[in-house]
Parts: sequence; structure tokens; C-alpha cells
Amino acid sequence: MKKLALHWQIIIGLVLGIIWALLSSTLGWTNFTINWIAPFGTIFINLLKLIAVPLVLFSVISGVANIGDPASLGRMGGKTLLAYLLTTVLAVSLGLALVNVIKPGALVDEDSRIDNRISYEIWANDQGYEIKDGINYLQEPEFFERAQRITDLSKGELKDAAVNEKMQTANQTKDAGPLQPLVDIVPQNFFRSLTDNGLMLQIIFFALFFGISLLFIPNEKSKPVTDVVDSIMEVFLKMVDLVMRAAPFFVFALLAGVVSKMAGDDIGKVYEIFKGLSWYSLTVFAGLMIMIFVVYPLFLKIFVKQIPYKGFFKAMSPAQTLAFSTSSSAATLPVTMECVEENLGVDKKVTSFVLPIGATVNMDGTCLYQAVAVVFLAQLHMIDLTLGQQLTIVLTATLASIGSAAVPSAGLVMLIIVLDSVGLNPAWIAIIFPVDRILDMFRTVVNVTGDATVSSIIAKGEGMLHYKEHENPSETFDLDS
Repeated sequence: MKKLALHWQIIIGLVLGIIWALLSSTLGWTNFTINWIAPFGTIFINLLKLIAVPLVLFSVISGVANIGDPASLGRMGGKTLLAYLLTTVLAVSLGLALVNVIKPGALVDEDSRIDNRISYEIWANDQGYEIKDGINYLQEPEFFERAQRITDLSKGELKDAAVNEKMQTANQTKDAGPLQPLVDIVPQNFFRSLTDNGLMLQIIFFALFFGISLLFIPNEKSKPVTDVVDSIMEVFLKMVDLVMRAAPFFVFALLAGVVSKMAGDDIGKVYEIFKGLSWYSLTVFAGLMIMIFVVYPLFLKIFVKQIPYKGFFKAMSPAQTLAFSTSSSAATLPVTMECVEENLGVDKKVTSFVLPIGATVNMDGTCLYQAVAVVFLAQLHMIDLTLGQQLTIVLTATLASIGSAAVPSAGLVMLIIVLDSVGLNPAWIAIIFPVDRILDMFRTVVNVTGDATVSSIIAKGEGMLHYKEHENPSETFDLDS
């Protein structure tokens, strides 16, 4: 019997994990699932992150040093950043178009929206913000009692510890100077950058600096260093192979834990969460699917040509399924690199340079979601955002995506900054918090697919693309060696 492809094994593990979580919720086994199964999912993400950080370091150094020509490096770097910026702006614009056409926030019942509007006006008055559209429900006598009740409710908006923590992080980011993001890229202590979460840009800066320096010293002195770097990188790639042997089980544990924490011992909670936010979730989902199945393949058709539609998804399916499971571009990066290099035929010089940068700065799915979320929350509170305010969302979401860490739900922190940029209440992230993790899984698939697309385009432009269709993508992981 022909061996089942890796991506199908992962998908089976994913489906079984969801089934187990729903079953355990029905039978009251939620605590068992959270305590005895979910930790293996955490171990899986930790293993991938353990590999990802040193792999980024050595792969970027290797990629830069092996380019051999500083002029080629500058050309490739410029193309890479331009391509990522283009796809990011396109994703935000698509999100805004969809949310303005579908209007998911306006589909909620009228009474709830009026309550939300009064809550917004109370907050705006307390914070000294001008009411967006000049309409003031608080001045209407018929809404006085309702406003009194909502005032008491609004005091509890920030009681959610997770939301409060994200707001503190966002406030620190917002209060920094205009050049603080540039300052943050340059580390004071490189070893601290290796150990602290969310400092991937500092690691990439050091790796670029180190690799460029290798280009400017004699070959007889740089070659021993590049040989060691290349060998170490191969060791980490083999570690990816070994971890992927158990990926289906780990994915089962990961999904079982995520759904169990959402459902508790009441399976109806999952249904109620999605029912209340169904139109919002569907709008985000539609935008993400258009990016994956229309926009990126169209880019490939225009700029690459030789990679067929089905061949691209067949090649990237292991990385996409893993991205969905982990919700982390950084954790998925080792597998993304293998898929792009082995399945799509992109030269290692391109993958080792373009993909680590993409995992850090290219957040198309996150930007699209932020655009939809901000306008949805405004619609939910009966606020009409002007074209200028929506263009502010495009700019802020694009810039915020660069600083968004490649870890689960990091987009929520950046969403707070985007909300604040158009004068809306950052505490509203609590409204969409219940469905964020599930949508985050789809957003990560978009991010990973976008990274692979840009890598293929850059490789084609540099004459470093050698695509050959593989019958079974899982063979590239050398699981039987």
C-alpha cells in the first residue's frame, strides 16, 4: 500500500483532534484533555521554535554569504521588500473592500448596536475624543436609562486579563518615538536577542550584518566559516525531519487542547461564540481564502508561469497544514523552507534569505484581518468611518505588520494600535477575542503561502528557480532515512 502523504497525515490528526475535543466536552473529559493531551501540542510548538531561531540565524548568514556579490544582495533585498510591501497593501485593501460590501457589523440586531453605540459615546466622552459622525444618543432622553445601565457594564470591559495584557503591550509600542522600530532592530546584546521572544528582527539584522561582512573578506578566510554555517544549518534541517515524524500526533494534541479550552464542558459554547460573530468570521475567512486561492496563484501565473496551480498547493501543503495547526509563521518556518526549496525548486540562496525575512515582516493575513476587524467593530457601534480614516487603517496596518511577532495572536496587539489610530476604543478587541485563535490559524496559512509565493517570484527573477513536480511532497522530509 502506498504510504499516505505527510500533509494528509497532518490533516487526519487535525480532524481527529477536533473530534476528540468535542467528544471530551460532551462526556465531561475536558480537564483530562487539557491536562494530559494538550501539553503535547505545546511541546510541538516549543520544538519548532527551538529549531526556528538558530535556523533563521544560520540560514540568513549562509544565504547572504553564498550570494557572493554585494550588488546581487542589494538587488534581491530590494525586490523582496517591494514584493512583501505590495502583497501587504493588497491584502489590507481586499479586507476593506469585503467588509464595506458585506457590512458584517450592520447585520447584528439593532438593539445591540444601539447599546454598543451608547457605550462608545460614553467612552469617547470620558477619554476626550470627538464623536465620529456628530450623532449623540446620550442627548436623547429615551436612551437615558439604557445609558445608565451601560455605564456600569463598560467599567468591566478591561477585566479580561489577556486583553488587558495586550493593551499594556500596545501602549508601550504606541508611546515610543517615530524611529523606535528602527532602534529596536539593532540589538545591544545579540545573545539576549536569541533568548527573548519577539526579537526575530534583531536576529535577522545580526545575521545580515555577519553575512555581508563575510562577503568583504578574502575567500580563504571566509570559506571555513561558511562551511561551518552550512553544516550547522543542515543539522537543524535534519532536526525538522525528526520532529515531523510525530507531527500528526502533535497536531492532534494541539487542536484537541485549543478546542477544549474554548468549549469547556459545554459544547454549545463553541456554537454560540461563532453564531454571535458569524458574519465577521465569514468575512475574514472569505478574504483569506481569496488571498490563498486567487491572489497568490495569480501572482505566480503572471511572474513565474512554470509552477502549476495544483502543483503549488501540492508542494506547500505540509507547511500550510502545519501553519494552520500552530498559528505561528516562525514555528512553521523550518518546514516552509524545506517545502519551498525541495518541492518548488527555489535555490537555497533565495530561501535562506527571503523566507526568514518574510516570516518576520510579511503578515498579509494579519493585515487583512485587522482591516476587517476595525471596520466591523465600527459598524457594530454604528460608526461610519470616512475614506480618510479607512486609508489610515491601510497605512497603520501595513506598518504595524512589520512589528508583529510571528507567534499566535500577536495580531491582536497590533490591532489595538490600529483601533487607536482612528480614535476607536482599543478595549473592543475583547469582542472578537473568542474567535481570534481559530481565525489566526487561517491567517497564518495566508502568511506562509505569501512567503512561498514571493520566494518563487524572486527566484524566477534571479534565475534560481528549478521546479520539478513531486509525486508525494512528504518524500522531501526524508522520513525514512
